[in-house]
Amino acid sequence: MAYANFGPEDDRAAAPSDEATAELERAFQAKVDAEERIEPKDWMPAAYRKTLIRQMSQHAHSEVVGMLPEGNWITRAPSLRRKVALLAKVQDEAGHGLYIYSATETLGVTRDETIDDLHSGKAKYSSIFNYPTTTWADIGAIGWLVDGAAIVNQVALCRCSYGPYARAMVRICKEESFHQRQGYEIVMTLAQGTDEQREMAQDALDRWWWPSLMMFGPHDTDSPHSQQSMAWKIKRKSNDELRQHFVDMTVPQAEYLGLKIPDPELKWNEERGHYDFGEIDWDEFYAVIKGNGPCNRERLRARLDAHDDGEWVREAATAHAEKRRRRAKKEVAA
Repeated sequence: MAYANFGPEDDRAAAPSDEATAELERAFQAKVDAEERIEPKDWMPAAYRKTLIRQMSQHAHSEVVGMLPEGNWITRAPSLRRKVALLAKVQDEAGHGLYIYSATETLGVTRDETIDDLHSGKAKYSSIFNYPTTTWADIGAIGWLVDGAAIVNQVALCRCSYGPYARAMVRICKEESFHQRQGYEIVMTLAQGTDEQREMAQDALDRWWWPSLMMFGPHDTDSPHSQQSMAWKIKRKSNDELRQHFVDMTVPQAEYLGLKIPDPELKWNEERGHYDFGEIDWDEFYAVIKGNGPCNRERLRARLDAHDDGEWVREAATAHAEKRRRRAKKEVAA
């Protein structure tokens, strides 16, 4: 599938002049400012397309890699009800990855290319998935905190200027809401249980709180893409705005559970109308991003092994599709 908006690297002979490009960019920005959706066949700046490919592919990678911390708890969940619910959730995450990979392909990049970027380490995924799930309470914490943080970010993406991405996010957010409620219910059950279960819930909150805040990315002043993404309305709120909203939303939930947020600087600021909270350990954040987290190598190895093990399935599906195509062609010719 070819589009005319991919920029000079795709058709250098047909590249518009600087003046014509400037006019196209003005018209594009005017459309974005008017809250009109950009669709795959519309003209778009090469940098806009590049930004979307980076963000959307990494979002898709995060959905797929996010299956790993929870998947190994499916067989160890404490009841059949919990097993079924967790299995459904992990299946949802696979679907989310497929939705966003498909949306990314509308920008002219193949799924194989985006997955190769993940496997080579060129593309990243959310830092949160490089932490281990050591107890059943971690599964609850992931649903409550990690999916809660994802919802805060993804609800804003439902209004993204790029149509395929925004539409994919509508369904994803509905399913993420189920995941968040499932996780909160797990933590609430533990918090209302025995002393040992309550300690387990508190321990999970202690370990997952700060990595959840890191999910929103660096401070706005240190985020190289945020300002332009917001001008293009790919993003609607800055990293710090989203992080603040998550804190304001989550602290009352923890108080209801009788659990303590592991932040001695956390307090309500009456003047701001928001919670003040402590500084994130950015050294840890950047170490994980660079591949030095507790589970970075384990996660990537699992993805590579799964890709290699599934090669025969992809080959069989491709062969079957080609067989059907040839058969249909013969029927048309007849």
